[in-house]
Amino acid sequence: MSTLLDLLNSRPLVDGREQDALADPAEGQRWAREHGGDGSLAELALLRETRDVLRDIVGGERSPEALKPLLDGVQQVPEVSQKGLRWTLRTAPHARLAVEVILSWADTEERMPGRLRPCANSECRLFLLDRSRANRARWCSMAVCGNREKARRHYERTR
Repeated sequence: MSTLLDLLNSRPLVDGREQDALADPAEGQRWAREHGGDGSLAELALLRETRDVLRDIVGGERSPEALKPLLDGVQQVPEVSQKGLRWTLRTAPHARLAVEVILSWADTEERMPGRLRPCANSECRLFLLDRSRANRARWCSMAVCGNREKARRHYERTR
């Protein structure tokens, strides 16, 4: 789950400028390795594409059908042992991390539909996973985006 949010949030706006944790090969390699990948250039390219497609899907700009090309040739194979049933992912090594993120998104949508969403602050590019009981969280961070938005609305009302 955290890798899903980390990938979605790897292209934030900082002081109005886009930062991309996967753009620089050295930074991207470090990011991928920290999340269980190999950090190859092929993996980084696939992670950037996966991130952009998922951001569009979560933001309502694209349909989940857009994931099809990213899942070509991927298989989940059951393995039965004394310990029980386990599903093993079979894909190209450079695609494993991206596919795991897609599977995490699918699991989140199934178990918690509608709770993964973009921050309501129009000046923010981050995403949040709403774990609140009421399912009404709007901001990636109450301390940052929530307070800014509330202050902005208060200012508008008192003007």
